[in-house]
Amino acid sequence: MMRYPRSVYHVFDRILAKKRGRRSWPASFADRLTHPVPGSPAVRKLIAEGGMRPDLSQVDQIPVHPGVDELPPAGPGEVVATWVGHASYVLQIGGLVVLTDPVWSRRIPGVRPRFTPPGLRWEALPPVDAVVISHNHFDHLDAPTIRRLPRHVQMLVPGGLGWWFRRLGFTAVTELDWWESARLGAVEFQFVPVHHWSRRTLFDGCRSLWGGWMLTTDADPALDAAPQRVFFAGDSAYGPYFAEIGRRCGPPDLALMPVGAYLPRWFMKPLHMSPAEAVRACGDLAAQRMATMHWGTFALSAEAPLEPLHQARQAWQASGRAAEDLWDLAVGQSRTLHRTPAVPAAD
Repeated sequence: MMRYPRSVYHVFDRILAKKRGRRSWPASFADRLTHPVPGSPAVRKLIAEGGMRPDLSQVDQIPVHPGVDELPPAGPGEVVATWVGHASYVLQIGGLVVLTDPVWSRRIPGVRPRFTPPGLRWEALPPVDAVVISHNHFDHLDAPTIRRLPRHVQMLVPGGLGWWFRRLGFTAVTELDWWESARLGAVEFQFVPVHHWSRRTLFDGCRSLWGGWMLTTDADPALDAAPQRVFFAGDSAYGPYFAEIGRRCGPPDLALMPVGAYLPRWFMKPLHMSPAEAVRACGDLAAQRMATMHWGTFALSAEAPLEPLHQARQAWQASGRAAEDLWDLAVGQSRTLHRTPAVPAAD
């Protein structure tokens, strides 16, 4: 396959989209922003204050699950979630293996190498059925990792980002707008709004969409199993979308929520939730359980590496929720969401 520069391929892809009757996306999604993105003056102030230099003395205390060479099997009607690190989870759901924002690379552009290795060796991954991408930031869309995947894997991506995957030769690329859905096997994938933004270079701010994903399994009468919902937030500030997602999609059984990269607040508040806000958003979703992510992997902000974990635990306890419903997983750790019995229909 001939490789063109990204800018040239993007133009070709838009032309081909029209010729082949493929959907055409707007040139910008800036009208979807719910918070202003910090500009150059704020970035200069952040750098001057040393806002991206956290105390790294706690790095060796980040919990890592030892010796993960294979995933625990998912039984009938079960969902197994394994935290690989940052926003990367392996979800065994509805008979599928799904990766969220997979990043197996040792480093990403602009930050120091990762604190902890991926929680599962790449070679130990079972065949992947689908990948969901929340947005195009380098800590969520990692080109070296994506290139390692077979080109037939189903890619579920935000609107305006499909060209990036087609350029790499992927043949099953589905782009969605907010509230749109796609189905693969027994799982529905719905793309939902979050409070964030997109940019990969100096010149492509908000050229593609951003969002979270609600994965919903089919009910299984043979197992007397109700549908199960797993929400993947990707990256988000706190805001009203979470309550709307809960109303429109139904309450998740499990919400994968970002709890890191939130200090200093004067800079990060429009971009990332604090741990307390993540717990609040989980309540807005009416989610039964919360699994933490987006911490303990990359130095993206000013808080110490273990602070997101400690703050999330404190906020969860203060909310009065059951301790066992906070899945504060170690890197490489898995937990199982067991089958929920179906509710009998009313007479």
